Amino acid sequence: MRVLVVEDDHSVAAALTAVLAKHGLQTTRAGSGEEALHTLHTDNGPRYDVVLLDLGLPDQDGFEVCSRIRRHTDIPVIMVTARSDVRFRIRGLHLGADDYVVKPYNTAELLARIHAVCRRRSHEPSASTGGKRAGVRTERRIRLGMVTLDLAARGVTVGGKPVVLTRKEFDLLAMLAMQPGVVFHRDDIISEVWQSNWQGTRRTLEVHVSNLRSKLRPASLIETVHGIGYRLTAPSAQ
Repeated sequence: MRVLVVEDDHSVAAALTAVLAKHGLQTTRAGSGEEALHTLHTDNGPRYDVVLLDLGLPDQDGFEVCSRIRRHTDIPVIMVTARSDVRFRIRGLHLGADDYVVKPYNTAELLARIHAVCRRRSHEPSASTGGKRAGVRTERRIRLGMVTLDLAARGVTVGGKPVVLTRKEFDLLAMLAMQPGVVFHRDDIISEVWQSNWQGTRRTLEVHVSNLRSKLRPASLIETVHGIGYRLTAPSAQ
């Protein structure tokens, strides 16, 4: 597994890369946002499995770096920062970060989160598998009224027009779309999409549902079932 560590503090980066190397991960360090973007976008450079992104970079804010990464690739991004305010966490998730870890962190937890985001990526539907995932529908496309999901391409259109979703937004929508009309419990969604049972993820789920509702307008498919969770409106209800 290759990890790009974007961290301007040399001592912090050295300690982190040493821990990752000890657990068999190959690391490359970028000390600034531009260096990180250049490293990721170099055609003949190594391919990375995950980016660990600090927010306090010397040349630009890590949020901007994350946004620019998302314009070109869906590589998993974990924000690793001392900014603990929930508003920063929500902003990072809005921009497409896959996870958010606050310093100081437990290294075992960070390693678990790295493996979790990479594991989810490896299990995503792809063109070579025809969008197949164990235990769920295997159609390449799911149509729900005006909304169409292309599981192989991980694309969504509303009324024929493409809509840009983050990785987690697509995963959440795809999970609900597999069984329209069925109510999914919040804990089950969190477990499936975020591979987590942390209570703080409930707020993250709410943010992603809100984002989806906004992006899917005017086809607002997602319904809240109070006290339980969410479901997608069946096509016949459109």
